[in-house]
Amino acid sequence: MDGMNVSLRLEQLDRGEAFRYMGYKGGEINGSILKIADECEEALLKTIRPGMVYRVFDTEVCEDGIGVKNTSLIFKGGDIARHLSGCGRCVMMCVTLSGETDRLIRFYEAESMEKALIADALASAAVEQVCEKAEALIRSEVGSYNYTWRFSPGYGDFPLDIQRDFLNVTDAQKRIGLNITQSNILIPRKSVTAVMGISTEVIPKGRRGCGCCNLKDTCEYRRGGSHCGF
Repeated sequence: MDGMNVSLRLEQLDRGEAFRYMGYKGGEINGSILKIADECEEALLKTIRPGMVYRVFDTEVCEDGIGVKNTSLIFKGGDIARHLSGCGRCVMMCVTLSGETDRLIRFYEAESMEKALIADALASAAVEQVCEKAEALIRSEVGSYNYTWRFSPGYGDFPLDIQRDFLNVTDAQKRIGLNITQSNILIPRKSVTAVMGISTEVIPKGRRGCGCCNLKDTCEYRRGGSHCGF
């Protein structure tokens, strides 16, 4: 599955998630902030054109990490190895909102940093919403297996410098226009790459959420009784 997909389109943005990104922990939000959020959400929904691409690969444990069969790619790091333990296959997925969304946020940065901050948080919530839709679509197409949660390069000791090879293997540049800078920043910025393990066996709960995160003991979300969404 690749390209712009109408089933990933959003009708509204998750404001609760966006305000959480901005540090709000409940309570009434200032009316002027809500008004700006209204304006930003309306504008963002006009620019968001979600794209996704994914590929499914067999995996194998090798000396240097987890090998992705039929490619030269090796997932290095103890965290990703534990994440994929017992999974004979994996999904490599890439999701992006659009270059237009990036341009809108840059426009707001020149106009008002407050507006830019709100738009950026709403866009971050939007890319998570699209990831959730993409994951559901992947599950429906790949089949009724057991899946781990999404694990992205840069989490724990899963090196960020794998991003370029990740995009090459998934052909994300050609399929959805997803690129990367020399410093391993995804372009468009509101984009996500992630790995999900696939197993025929039940996956322990700790590998489907906060339990395997290196930040679980200091996470502000967990302290507030919630989670980051990843």
